[in-house]
Amino acid sequence: MSQSILRIDASARTEDSVSRSLTDSIVARFGGATVITRDLSEGIPHLSETWVGATFTPPENRTAQQAEALSFSDELVAEIKAADIIVIGSAVYNFSLPSSLKAWIDQISRVGVTFKYGENSPEGLLKDKRVIVALASGGTAIGSDYDHFTPYLKFVLGFLGITDVQFVGATELAQNADASIVAAKTEIGKLAA
Repeated sequence: MSQSILRIDASARTEDSVSRSLTDSIVARFGGATVITRDLSEGIPHLSETWVGATFTPPENRTAQQAEALSFSDELVAEIKAADIIVIGSAVYNFSLPSSLKAWIDQISRVGVTFKYGENSPEGLLKDKRVIVALASGGTAIGSDYDHFTPYLKFVLGFLGITDVQFVGATELAQNADASIVAAKTEIGKLAA
């Protein structure tokens, strides 16, 4: 059976983007997979008061305006639920996520839909999924004291039930771009497909 991949591109750059090149390489490791691509650089709405109100209103009681406010979120949630593997490609901006990737996380993080509050603690509902994240950074190394990208993303995905998260990075582009890209592509070549 063919695997389904959701590819998320979060870099603002479309031309000569290192993270998009790494993401291409990751997706190529899974030949024959069905790939859905979501390019966040094309724009993604931030949450609104109507959106928040709609999430706390039972579906059968939502107004037409509330249903419309959640329609894009519903589409994003359907994409992630259908995916076996999520491949996220992103630049690191100011030591953390691009705002577009944070907006995507906000859109898919919905109580009763992608997580629920259990008797003792929250429980993620997006289980049995694998995430591979390709990072590009001028100098923010994965796991460094000033890396606020990877801990946050790993935590929030875990909150949603996704615990199989791998990071691959070309993270010294300002110092030695060629060697950093070669090292990242070598690491990608070792990923289990």
